[in-house]
This record gives sequence, C-alpha cells and structure tokens, in this order.
Amino acid sequence: MNTVLYYYTGTGNSLWSARLFAKELQTGEPVSLARDPEASRARSVEAVGLIFPVHMWGVPGVVLNFIAHLPADKYYFAVAVNAGQVSATLLQLRKVMAQRGLNLSLGVSLRMPSNYIPWGGPGSSEEIDRRFRQSREKIRQTAPAVRSRQTHPMEKGPWWQRVLFTGIYKMSFPYIAKMDKDFWVDTACNGCALCVKICPVRNIRLQNQKPVWGHGCEQCLACIQWCPQQSIQFGKKTPGITRYHQPEVKAADMLAGAPRK
Repeated sequence: MNTVLYYYTGTGNSLWSARLFAKELQTGEPVSLARDPEASRARSVEAVGLIFPVHMWGVPGVVLNFIAHLPADKYYFAVAVNAGQVSATLLQLRKVMAQRGLNLSLGVSLRMPSNYIPWGGPGSSEEIDRRFRQSREKIRQTAPAVRSRQTHPMEKGPWWQRVLFTGIYKMSFPYIAKMDKDFWVDTACNGCALCVKICPVRNIRLQNQKPVWGHGCEQCLACIQWCPQQSIQFGKKTPGITRYHQPEVKAADMLAGAPRK
C-alpha cells in the first residue's frame, strides 16, 4: 500500500467519500484523523489524501492541527466535502500546507447533501440521490489523476465566495469553539450517551444523564444528527427538521473512528 487516506467526519459524508476513493485507489481502509493524530501512518507511504468537510467556508480546526504532524516529501491531495460552496477552502489549505513545507498537488470539491441543520435539512430524497451519483462519478474521474501523481489547480468557488465567505470564516473561526452554547436537549433525551461517544473532539460529557458541551466545539454537528431520540437541538429552528447522516455510514462506523479515551 503506497497511499493512506485520512478523513475527518461528523455525519459520514467524508467517510463515505474516503471509502470510495480507497476502492478506486486500491488502498487500505481510510484512517480517522482522531485515531492517528500524529500522522504516523503517513510516514511509510508515498501519497497522502486528506478528506474533510468544509466548516464555515474554510478548513476545520481539526484538519489545521493535523497538518502540523504531516511529513514532507509526500504527494498530497485533498477533497473538500461541501454542500455547494467550497469557497477558497482548498486555496487556504494549500497555503497553510506550504507554510509547513508541504506541497498540495491536487484539491477537489465534492458536493454532498447538507448536514448543517441550523440552516435546514439535506433536501429531497431525489436531490440527495443526485448528489451521491455525481460524487461517485467525480471520485471515479479524479482517481486516475491521484494514481499518476498529477498536479492540478485547486478547485474553488466564484470570486464573490472567495471574498465574502473567506472573510466570514476569518471573523468566525475564533468563536467556533463556543458556538456549542446554542445546543440544548428536550425531554426526549434518555441519557444514552451516544453524543458523548460520537463527538470527534470529545467535547461532550453527561451531567445528570444529560449532555453538556465543553466549549471546544468544531460545529461538525455529529451530536445533533446522530442522536437516536432527535432530542438534541441547536437554537430555535431545529425541532422538527429532518436529521441527516450518510445512509451507508452507521453509528458503529463513526464510533470506530472516534478518538480513543
């Protein structure tokens, strides 16, 4: 195996994408960033793929922290999973990696169903299926470029996204960790603790059999989207909104990639 695929995911879109890339590239199973935080697997391969969701129109903090551990002299490619607005995420990633002496050779945007429930559900079943089909095809088309270690320009959104949304990302990034103050639970919560176990940054604990958030949030929304009782809410709009997680990814898959205790 000469390629390792690292993924970060909250609702399974990036894990699903990583699995499809692994199949096309004939690599081993994708590796959760949380399970190899110092990127030890990357040291023994030729190529490294980073597959992650776009958060607030930019690179998630988890991924930025992970980059600091990556070795030089590897072929790097990245997949930015988003709901339609990749903005300048891959340009940002390339710049950050370059500052650490790493070269990002290829970066693609993969449009998947939205999981940002504060702004609504993922769309109709027809739209969800359409995005899955398109993503499968794009992965199939991208894999040969990765196999042959090609270099391509980073995919990016239109100029107005790169100006407006990148500005919003820069302003909001310092405050993301404390955005968990808007989470709350209704009376349906039964204290099952799945939210505690599935959080990729271990930001949740139980207090009196109810979840409490620790202000180290990444806004991945795994907790609200995977809650079996749909009892976790965010702000005033989420009650009654359809929950979403990638249908081919199960809670057991998420737990297998969660941080070790």
